[in-house]
Amino acid sequence: MRIASLNLQNLRLLRHGGRAHLHGARDRDEPALPEHDEPDRRLTAGLLAATGADVLALQEVFDAESLDFFHDHYLAPVAGPYRNRLCLPGNDGRGLDVAVMARRDWDDATSHAALLPGDLGFAPPAGIAHDLPIFRRDCLELCFGRLTVFVVHFKAPPPDPALSWKVRRLEAEAVRRLLPSEPGALWLVIGDLNEPREEGPRAVAPLEAVGVDLGLRMPERDRWTYFEPHVGEHHRPDALIASPALAQRYPDVVPRVLHRGLGHEAGPGRGARLSGVGEHRPHASDHAALVVEFLGL
Repeated sequence: MRIASLNLQNLRLLRHGGRAHLHGARDRDEPALPEHDEPDRRLTAGLLAATGADVLALQEVFDAESLDFFHDHYLAPVAGPYRNRLCLPGNDGRGLDVAVMARRDWDDATSHAALLPGDLGFAPPAGIAHDLPIFRRDCLELCFGRLTVFVVHFKAPPPDPALSWKVRRLEAEAVRRLLPSEPGALWLVIGDLNEPREEGPRAVAPLEAVGVDLGLRMPERDRWTYFEPHVGEHHRPDALIASPALAQRYPDVVPRVLHRGLGHEAGPGRGARLSGVGEHRPHASDHAALVVEFLGL
């Protein structure tokens, strides 16, 4: 099974004058430049096609309608169909949810968007209401045979980094408690952990303590998945945390980061850019794609 993760950067279906089109790969504080929206989404599809993945774990998808429109009009023509698709409502006020597309059937799929701290038997840290859902988007749990996949998108640092750290720590601790506990369990946490590259304790430490960060198997120069153009820095918010049993079963598996959908401003990265990528835009996303393959699963 080959699994890929990508933050799609605001994949949202818009309608104007009876015409449907997709929001480009841009944040809301950026200039609109609508002439880049269509090329952006064709590049997004091209990047996902380049992963060759059986399962796509996605972040920043507005809703199921947006996911289906992107699949039918952009992805399927260049990558073939993903007949299994799921995007459930999460807790992000802007409607940016996690989603999955798969070429194979899953045995079970569970949203944890409604989960409260008390449901897992612990109190939230100071500053976070006890009746507020733990996950700021969702933690989408899917079972593919022996492998359980958790698709996540944790809280970003802005606008209050100190409070956001507490939220991410709560999210990480919640995922840890949701993980299968039986010996030899095969599980994978995949997605955008939004952990900045800064000194000090890591909010996602509870996950890193019980799993294996497969990204550390890559050469350090290849690990980055995000470029922050305002300060010219590279980060690695996107991660693959595997259960010890999964990591032990595949000791030679090394993930790949596909930088080819990023703007040229991000630097050379790994692999040539897709045709049509600009200095900043058009681009597939402001994140690179992360790919890993487990033969025999």
